[in-house]
Amino acid sequence: MTLDRSTVEVQGSDTVVEPELLTKATGPGPRRRVHILYLIDHVCQVTGGGEGALIKFIRHLPRDRFHVSVGTFKANPIRYVFDELECPLHVFPLDSVWSWKAANMAFKLRQLIRSEHVDIVHTFFETSNIWGGLVAKLSGGPLLISSRRDMGILRSAKHALAYRVMSPLFDRVLAVSQQVRNHCIRQERLDPQRVFVLYNGVELHRIPNDPAQATRASMGLLGASHIVTTVANIKPVKGLDILVRTAARVRCQFPRAVFLVVGDFHDKLYVAQLMRSIRELGVYDNVRLVGARDDIFPILRASDIFFLPSRSEGFSNALIESMACGLPAVATDVGGNSEALEHGRSGFLIPPNDPDTAADRILLLLHDALRRREMGAEARRVVESRFSADIMGQQLAELYDLLLSSRRSSNSSMGNDRY
Repeated sequence: MTLDRSTVEVQGSDTVVEPELLTKATGPGPRRRVHILYLIDHVCQVTGGGEGALIKFIRHLPRDRFHVSVGTFKANPIRYVFDELECPLHVFPLDSVWSWKAANMAFKLRQLIRSEHVDIVHTFFETSNIWGGLVAKLSGGPLLISSRRDMGILRSAKHALAYRVMSPLFDRVLAVSQQVRNHCIRQERLDPQRVFVLYNGVELHRIPNDPAQATRASMGLLGASHIVTTVANIKPVKGLDILVRTAARVRCQFPRAVFLVVGDFHDKLYVAQLMRSIRELGVYDNVRLVGARDDIFPILRASDIFFLPSRSEGFSNALIESMACGLPAVATDVGGNSEALEHGRSGFLIPPNDPDTAADRILLLLHDALRRREMGAEARRVVESRFSADIMGQQLAELYDLLLSSRRSSNSSMGNDRY
């Protein structure tokens, strides 16, 4: 099921709730703000992935209706971000869920949920979804929402089993794409009526108008004829070995084209493998691994094409951010990529592990500047109409309202109107 701007629809049901009816359903008189506690395993970055989505959730939920706090299990999270958001951050240091320390952390988390009158616990990643979700349910009261952001490619067998055990406890599961939703229903045996799709959103107002030449100059790229950019942490699932092989084919026709890879060096052995391939294929001047950067939007605006060679994706933040910057994309047809990118209109979808097809599509765009501009303009329009952070925040608020309205109705019918 997908939330859109005008309705909240329950998959497999004829029920459609108009947003204006959600506020009426809460009953007369003022109510306190709804308290949302987000639980996330770690907060190590704020530019992408689950952490980036969490930050956008906090920014775009209506503050007059929702009070938000965050709990994390990493001892040294990025605190300044939450200070700027005026969002309380609670740290429950946790190395293993099978320890006395874990029991102590569970007690403290339960105390927080009960003392702060948390209405909804919304979890991200394995420890939060499984261990944190169980503690939340045993705390008695809050609704439990769990996020699913990938196709389970990195999930261990014990995690897969734990998710199946936990599945009846989740009041709702939010999948980041329809493909992820289908995977969850199939693998975790979730009730389809409890699994919603909430797409990532781009904060369009944060895209600067920096001149492309200034960004190219600052990165030493004034000599590049074209720039093809990938934003991805360097690990095998992102398919960057395919990018290197693609670059070797493209340079035969565009010897001064540069492929930029922007992202953390997560896997040192894989980085070494990529560097060997770069040397062996003679593309040392054509492929640049620039590491993690904060200036993603200026780099994208200075680029000509976005290339996403991933072997698996849930729903790529980087893809829709590139589309928001007016770039045509060449992306593998995995996960939710096809839900954002329309083949032949805003870019091209290609099979994974296929450098020949990737090179053909990139060359087609490099040879045709008009088509690049037209596809880029269409990509921007798609993001504005479907994938903005404002739309995401509105849909999330509607979902919370619907769940709480259902809870209140249920409690009232039993003579227990806690909410």
